[in-house]
Amino acid sequence: MQKLIAGAWNFIFNHEVSPLRHIPDVGTRHMILQILGWMWAVAFSVAIGSYAMLPASLIGHAVLIAAAAITTATYTAASIKPGLFKAGSGRRQDGEHE
Repeated sequence: MQKLIAGAWNFIFNHEVSPLRHIPDVGTRHMILQILGWMWAVAFSVAIGSYAMLPASLIGHAVLIAAAAITTATYTAASIKPGLFKAGSGRRQDGEHE
């Protein structure tokens, strides 16, 4: 059980073990992990704070499911296309015109 818990922890929070390891830039990797962490903190706050009323509880659960989907999509994208997280991707380079 201890190995299972440690393995799950490392898969989620260790940038050298999680699918985020495929993102070449460590700074970008860290930023993505921070954004996911903040998203989960907000998701759990909304969910826990909304248990008093059924409609709010339904919204809270929807937020948690959305957070899980976003995390899965981010990890999958990091594994398959780490170039998406390359610093400066999507920005125009000097000399490029519209």
